[in-house]
Amino acid sequence: MKSKIKPVEKIRIFALGGVGEIGKNMYVVELDEDIFVIDAGVMFPEDEMLGIDKVIPDITYLIERQHRIQAIFLTHGHEEHMGAIAYVLKQLSVPVYGTKLTIGLAEALLKEQGVSGAKLNEVHPDAELVFDKARVTFFRTIHSIPDSIGISLHTSQGAIVYTSDFKFDQTPYGNNRTDLGKMAQIGEEGVLCLLSDSTNAERPGYSGSDTVVAYEIADVISHAKGRVFVACYASNITRIQQVLYAARQSGRKVAVIGKTLHKVMDIAVRLGYLHVPDKVTISAHDLDRYHDRELVILTTGGHGEPMSALWRMARQTNKQVNIKEGDTVIVAASVMPGYELGFAKTIDALYRAGANVIYRDRQVHVSGHGCQEELKLMLNLMKPKYFIPVHGEYRMQKAHARLAKAVGISEERTFLIDKGEVIEFRGGAARPGGKVAYGNILIDGLGIGDVGNIVLRDRRLLSQDGILIAVVTLNKATKTIAAGPEIISRGFVYMRESETLLEEAEKMVAAIIERCLESYMLEWSSLKANIREALSQFLFEKTKRRPMILPIIMEV
Repeated sequence: MKSKIKPVEKIRIFALGGVGEIGKNMYVVELDEDIFVIDAGVMFPEDEMLGIDKVIPDITYLIERQHRIQAIFLTHGHEEHMGAIAYVLKQLSVPVYGTKLTIGLAEALLKEQGVSGAKLNEVHPDAELVFDKARVTFFRTIHSIPDSIGISLHTSQGAIVYTSDFKFDQTPYGNNRTDLGKMAQIGEEGVLCLLSDSTNAERPGYSGSDTVVAYEIADVISHAKGRVFVACYASNITRIQQVLYAARQSGRKVAVIGKTLHKVMDIAVRLGYLHVPDKVTISAHDLDRYHDRELVILTTGGHGEPMSALWRMARQTNKQVNIKEGDTVIVAASVMPGYELGFAKTIDALYRAGANVIYRDRQVHVSGHGCQEELKLMLNLMKPKYFIPVHGEYRMQKAHARLAKAVGISEERTFLIDKGEVIEFRGGAARPGGKVAYGNILIDGLGIGDVGNIVLRDRRLLSQDGILIAVVTLNKATKTIAAGPEIISRGFVYMRESETLLEEAEKMVAAIIERCLESYMLEWSSLKANIREALSQFLFEKTKRRPMILPIIMEV
């Protein structure tokens, strides 16, 4: 018997992250006054975000309405979906729900960030949670990490379903399975709005089976004559399990390199999601005790991504082990959108180091995101009245919208939203509902939000044209120049080869200061502004560059 819930007059759905981009997933469903948050992910920085480590959603809207938030639901343990949970719970005291492995990974993140007292609740995929105006159920999905779920909020107007990341694998590896029956049942009962993963909406066909990958990895490892390096995402527990079993089968030992990889594996083993065969793993410090043909090195990068560690190994700068002639490297990962250049450079460096690189000629990796035929199957199972493509760049959302049209969902019932854009439902009918505040919070080292657009602009300027510092000392009593001006260049011009240019700049600064002193313009801000303006124009005329100019005035 289904629990009674109160009728909902107005439903509002919007994204604070995860649309128009890869990562930073955070979606908000408002049922009248009640707020439900789905996922709290991070995004790794784009190329122009110089020096930034991670990007998280701006949750000002949620902080201001904290008393209305009923729950945060985490769909799975990837950082793009739950990596910001520690930052969120530092500012919001609300209950969090997730499956066993997801909650285990969340606990580790909270411990790292020093967050205590969080209300973490483990839920089974077959569980049902009843709130005032919604009944919440879950359904199992197959993804590249175990315990992935989709979420359905059943309301008086119909169900709001969020698939999260998924694919349909007819021959899944291990105990992974998809709740096809439950998905079909949700669709039969009536889906008001479907929010579905758009990552692979441009790729035709199917994503491929992890069972095939297991065979390919085992075959490569068994036939390799030297060491085998396997690079994968730290959270891809399925791939890690396949490597461990393949190593045991071929009589090799596995050395695990990467702090994040160790952390994820420890959690997965403790919770029963990863089985490490006896005497298969060894310490990285013991590599020299074994012949090359006896070794598999499993590695990942500092943020759990595979390529940064491989780059250091190929460049011979890794502290523990580096690539040499005769090694085999399996890249068991797909390149993230926006990181194609770094991926290509790493592959090139591996070849230069003498490795045999396996990444395209063998199926050693398949995507955890469904391709076009799988996305259409999800749409047909759910049969939504309205559709919102999410989790993808705009072109992916657009491609997903075309797939929806192909299976009978009209353009008028599909909404391509950007961050902050609200879709409002009344009486089962949808319409645009305005915008809410949204944005990015940039994390640089220990600093959260202290780097904004102005700092990034300065970093870009410094990276493009460098910096020029003009130092001058004034005599306070006589109102004359006591020392300088001296011009210092960093990243603008090489000083020894540009002495004439810098001498002209020094003379110009001296003339500006003397002119200002004669007219009794003694405010430092005015002096600096005059120096900056004149130098900028002069240097651009001479070099067609615009360095950052920093006048420094001292008094004696």
